[in-house]
Amino acid sequence: METRQGKSVFSGVAIGKLFVFKKAKQVVEKKDIEDTAAEVARYMAAKEKAGEQLKLLKEKTLRDVGEAEAEIFEAHQMLLEDLDFVEGITNMIEQDKVNAEYAVFVTGEQCAALFLSMDDDYMRGRAADINDISSRLIAILSGTQVSAEAMPEPVIVMAEDLAPSETVQFEKDKILAIVTQKGSANSHTAILARMMNIPCIVTADIDLDPSLTGKEGIVDGFTGKIYIEPDEVTRAVMQEKKKREEERKLLLQSLKGLPTVTKSGKVIHLYANIGSEEDVDSVLENDSEGIGLFRSEFLYLGRNDYPTEEEQFQVYKNVIAKMNGKKVIIRTLDIGADKQADYFNIPHEENPAMGFRAIRICLDRVDVFKTQLRAIYRASAYGTASIMFPMIISVAEVKRIKEIVEEVKDELRQEDIPFGDVELGIMVETPAAVMIADMLAAEVDFFSIGTNDLTQYTLAIDRQNQSLDSIYDPHHEAVLRMIQRTIECAHDHGAWCGICGELGADMELTRRFIQMGIDELSVSPVFTLELRKKIREAE
Repeated sequence: METRQGKSVFSGVAIGKLFVFKKAKQVVEKKDIEDTAAEVARYMAAKEKAGEQLKLLKEKTLRDVGEAEAEIFEAHQMLLEDLDFVEGITNMIEQDKVNAEYAVFVTGEQCAALFLSMDDDYMRGRAADINDISSRLIAILSGTQVSAEAMPEPVIVMAEDLAPSETVQFEKDKILAIVTQKGSANSHTAILARMMNIPCIVTADIDLDPSLTGKEGIVDGFTGKIYIEPDEVTRAVMQEKKKREEERKLLLQSLKGLPTVTKSGKVIHLYANIGSEEDVDSVLENDSEGIGLFRSEFLYLGRNDYPTEEEQFQVYKNVIAKMNGKKVIIRTLDIGADKQADYFNIPHEENPAMGFRAIRICLDRVDVFKTQLRAIYRASAYGTASIMFPMIISVAEVKRIKEIVEEVKDELRQEDIPFGDVELGIMVETPAAVMIADMLAAEVDFFSIGTNDLTQYTLAIDRQNQSLDSIYDPHHEAVLRMIQRTIECAHDHGAWCGICGELGADMELTRRFIQMGIDELSVSPVFTLELRKKIREAE
């Protein structure tokens, strides 16, 4: 028996035959081109064909997996048509007089490197999307087509990495688990694995020897372990673990519709974090009680100009209406730091995490801020909406925000445009906000603690710096005391307090958060039912 280790991105146990998936290596040669116009036309034809393929993949994913997952390929279509990406390729063909394959390869590598340089896990995961699109274009241009091989029986797929298009080409009922040498928790492949409810392990120290295909394997998505040709004892232990997990999942389904309340009667509002309109389906499927964090900045990314008021209004309206009266908390744009959009023209900064970002941009560019606020307030007429503002460090900021909000409401009244009663809150994610939480609480309806930034700012540790992993401790007592103080200050001034950062789903801290007096926890939709179970078992 051999044992390998990786990082689990979705739990569960899979037992079955191994299948080593290796795609053909794309060798891209640089060639000199005389007729650049013809070469650009060849690229444009390949781009059109790639668009048609992505449309078919979206339809297959919609059939086999679900609506939210199918939107991955709509995002790929948008990247395929991205002006910077297209112009980067065509300019290189015309100016450097090189073949389309090489121009696609170089431009794709540059775009992927840009995403990988970002601190945000989600944005880093988009590098795989760029690579997927580039590979598709190169395959079309070179006359080769990369596709998943047919599998005769359900298997554990082992690969260097898997692009979303490769993942969905496998037959859904033929995948027991996915194990990759590369990848991240925020890649679309990991997201698909979670949505398909199959164990997934990334960054695994596996050898992709074709001779492994057909051998028995076990994937433990709880520990990140992969067992190759397990012995009888290991097989028996893992079969029992798999059985217990299946029983647990059935039990969790029985929690749908039940209140999220502790044994002693303390009600905790259990909400979900989303990044797009399509995520609402998962929110409803997992019986979340509302949306505690709608990351609106994704409306601003991957485009060449600011989204209009009407574009934003339609998205906010659709989300609020779909939630059918349940609360939807929209965070105003958190552009800057690791989430950059060229058209914002933000100057280069040595330390962007502490630079011109989030509310600082909004208060500097009031017209952009007002456009978003108008869209949110208009959408609030269709359900229950709240707004929260990120990266707050002073009372002056909150007072200025409230002035702008009143200006927006006055404008809408003058235009006879209806809007609802909207709660206003702030993200508490800086030590400064914690220390003046008593003053801030007097100005707002609620706090939402962003534990990811609060932890790294409190500990002075970049959470993306792997060399500091051994001392990066989100359970640090200083962080927990910051959370405790924030909750107490909120309650002292009649405001409620929630957590929308990663610690909200940390089951080891659930009881402590309840003891602190937390009012709300907002987590990824897939954790909703498990967290409800944990809360209902707590005193």
